[in-house]
Amino acid sequence: MHLYPSLLRPALVAGLVCMSAAIAAPRAPAEDGIAVPVTPEMTGAGIVSSGVKLPPIPPVTGNRRQPVASWGKPLPYPIIVADRRNNRLIEIAPDKRIVWEMPSPDLVYYRGNEDVNFSADGKTLAVSEEDNFDIHLVDYDSRTVTWTWGIPNRRGKTGRLMNYPDDAHLLDDGQFLTADIRNCRVLIVNPKTDQISTQWGRPGQCKHNPPHTLAWPNGATPMDNGDILVSEITDAWISRISRSGEVQWSVRAPKMRYPSDAFPTVDGRQVIVADFAKPGRIIIFDPSTGKPTWEYFETSGEKMLDHPSIARELPDTHDILVVDDLRNRVLVIDRQTKAIIWQYGVTDTPGHAPGHFNYPDGVDIDVFRDWRPTAAAAAKK
Repeated sequence: MHLYPSLLRPALVAGLVCMSAAIAAPRAPAEDGIAVPVTPEMTGAGIVSSGVKLPPIPPVTGNRRQPVASWGKPLPYPIIVADRRNNRLIEIAPDKRIVWEMPSPDLVYYRGNEDVNFSADGKTLAVSEEDNFDIHLVDYDSRTVTWTWGIPNRRGKTGRLMNYPDDAHLLDDGQFLTADIRNCRVLIVNPKTDQISTQWGRPGQCKHNPPHTLAWPNGATPMDNGDILVSEITDAWISRISRSGEVQWSVRAPKMRYPSDAFPTVDGRQVIVADFAKPGRIIIFDPSTGKPTWEYFETSGEKMLDHPSIARELPDTHDILVVDDLRNRVLVIDRQTKAIIWQYGVTDTPGHAPGHFNYPDGVDIDVFRDWRPTAAAAAKK
């Protein structure tokens, strides 16, 4: 979500968790790219786990068009979170139980996961790691990394090298979409061939003229019809681009200093975007007019956002899901009252025990599995 490293304090390395069947980290000749020193902040808390006994994984019975049954307000579905400085993926149910977790299998090639999204069938997770310069596919059931592209701790612009890859989506045709921020390009990579199939933008040419050149793109989000929403940091441009590279529209997001990962609203007609700033802002705007239709902005106190990276309109309730990175929490904001009606994470307090995050940075909604029976079973114990 961001061009610059985080502002959080370096965390202490804690607890080790054994993981099996992980792939080996990709290697590159020494002359390829530029080696990036790994700082304590980048390794965060190390390899950590919540320590919770996880329930069995339910089968996939829903999809984005026909979700499993809703839990209703305040959070209609479980959410999977890229808990960046804990180097883990973790899924939280609406009743705040941890139902799934994957700590880093190896900090060399898996650390700082900052974005996560389900594949269309709900069985695979796409993950990006900005300051580890790589992207991954993760098998949800086995909790194993099945594919990696990019060279850990090496930045560049040729071959498999990237420079701050942000955003991670596995498209319906099985290809991987990411925004390579500092190379000023959006990439679509074919995991079967390890080749770039589509590139918008050019390294070293960081100006707004999509799809030919892009000004520091930090978001690339697929829409239902296959078009892609691309957000550019400079001047807060949001563009809708077809897979063939045709620009459908390009609009400056209103009131934005640093747009982070634009998403379509549930009906597909508007755009919701977070302002990665302090205080942070959430805007829903109509691209046909460029004008905001809904806004959340608090300048102080518990309700203030500090560098939110993602805002999404929730299916079923139409309330707003927000990742509030530097306050170490994920929120649901009531669409009508603008009250915080659900929160996971202790405000301003990083940690990895149950109830805590350490710089949460990415989120997706699990509409694929019905976790409610596990909640009922837990309530009987």
